[in-house]
Amino acid sequence: MRYSSQVKPISYLKANAAEVLLDLAERREPLVITQNGEAKAVIQDIASYEQTRETLALLKILALGNQEVEAGRVTPATEVISRLRAKRVIR
Repeated sequence: MRYSSQVKPISYLKANAAEVLLDLAERREPLVITQNGEAKAVIQDIASYEQTRETLALLKILALGNQEVEAGRVTPATEVISRLRAKRVIR
């Protein structure tokens, strides 16, 4: 994905907001908005935003899990399964 084609000044956004929103939903690529020649914001369609948030949440869970493993705070799977069976969660 090339962001150079997805860079627009804020004046373009103001003049073409509806078109920009349709394009975002169709292309599912973020749009960089500039002000006075400097990148100031990135906008994206809601589906892409939600997908990004879900991905970040999963990555955070993985990172926390890795920290637990590195710290030695782990329980063997056989022990966990035994506990769950004792509570009748697994048959």
